Amino acid sequence: DNSEEPSKSKRKRSGKRARRLVELNLRGTCNTFAKTGQCPYGDKCKFRHVGISEADRPADLPGTCPFIERDGTCSFGLTCRFLGSHGEKKVFDEARNNGAQTNFLKPQVGKQLRRRQYPFPLSTRFRKWMAAQENGDDDDEGKPLGPITPPEKRKTVDWADKLYLAPLTTVGNLPFRRICKGFGVDITCGEMAMAKNILQGQSSEWALVRRHECEDVFGAQVCGNNADIMARCAEVLSKETDIDFIDINLGCPIDLVFNSGAGSSLLGRRKRLNEIVKGMVSVLDIPLTTKIRTGVSEKRVAHALVPQFRDLGVDMCTLHGRSRQQRYQKLADWAYIKECAKAAAPMPLYGNGDVLSFEEVVKAREENATSGFMVARGALIKPWVFTEIKETRHWDISSTERFDMLKEFTKFGLEHWGSDTRGVENTRRYMLEWLSFLYRYIPVGLLETLPQRINQRPPPFLGRDDLETKMASPASADWVEITEM
Repeated sequence: DNSEEPSKSKRKRSGKRARRLVELNLRGTCNTFAKTGQCPYGDKCKFRHVGISEADRPADLPGTCPFIERDGTCSFGLTCRFLGSHGEKKVFDEARNNGAQTNFLKPQVGKQLRRRQYPFPLSTRFRKWMAAQENGDDDDEGKPLGPITPPEKRKTVDWADKLYLAPLTTVGNLPFRRICKGFGVDITCGEMAMAKNILQGQSSEWALVRRHECEDVFGAQVCGNNADIMARCAEVLSKETDIDFIDINLGCPIDLVFNSGAGSSLLGRRKRLNEIVKGMVSVLDIPLTTKIRTGVSEKRVAHALVPQFRDLGVDMCTLHGRSRQQRYQKLADWAYIKECAKAAAPMPLYGNGDVLSFEEVVKAREENATSGFMVARGALIKPWVFTEIKETRHWDISSTERFDMLKEFTKFGLEHWGSDTRGVENTRRYMLEWLSFLYRYIPVGLLETLPQRINQRPPPFLGRDDLETKMASPASADWVEITEM
């Protein structure tokens, strides 16, 4: 036997994976069988179908199953961590009710994308047009190829003086966006999706464009470095999802994205950027927007880019008042944002950076700095900032109100990720991610001067009650304890 024995590290990884599968599949039982009482694999299934009982499952968590509460049924069967609230019926044959969510990847579309059989007529036309511009080629009838006319817009967006929740990777998930909608945000956008992964039909990437019915103005943000890939991604999203606009990420500072030639790297590659924008405009029948920074380094380029975007057909641009190199070392430059807004006119330009209270917004409005405002970290630290801006007041929110907000996030998270062990773990994981920002909030009643500034990091302090003190703790052990309450 010449076969090599697996290395110790590989065996270790394999063992971890096996233990994980056992844990998530009720200690070796078939997940599908436990949910529905049936399994498409029959006797060939690697997991147990017989002897399944409540003794095989972990202990119930306190509370009511969100699906039983909402729909009266739960598709997770014995895998649900709130089985005690199900009553007599433990296993259900109904498909999971996804409630008010849309933009799921259709099985046929996913199959076509993975097999590279999905039709892209508009993107193909654009690719031929680009080749003709470079080589002087003619069309199929021997006639010179003229300019491409974009499809007639079937949707428009009113961008005037709106509040826009930034597309936030990881923490800008659907349950968090629902929380922000409850506090009054006008426009929401899905987390950044990589265009190449969308075209490969990856379900994890398509999950980033899911939309809840409460998101009345919703867009998808995509990132890529190739005009043809970005055009095809825009075309398939426009056809197969219900979204109001598509946003190009031109501000991501992460090294992995930047070094691939995408994100903020495109700010210094003018020709490639123009091709991407032209391609996406030529295939879209919904608005196209861009999100940019002042530049890659301290050399600013945004004031030169925004007029080009306007002339190429971009509907709106958002400018983060920092460079890629700067990150969060300095405050956002709102004077430069105002300068770029004038250069972009009549195209709307939104300002982004350091918004944590209504006072920053009121000041910018008085100076006619921008058409609207995007809020990113400020929304993570205090999601009720949208209510404060709309009501022009400081809200001294209590620790009980904030805890009720976290309970609402838990409910939304279980509805989104599921009420089984995996869904519970995902909900806790993303809540912990959010708590790593939320603890930075300083209650209004404890401040000597208003408002709190986003770059202020106070020393440890005692709140007005034990819960408020715990919520202000920078210790991750306290965040875990909050998720267990």
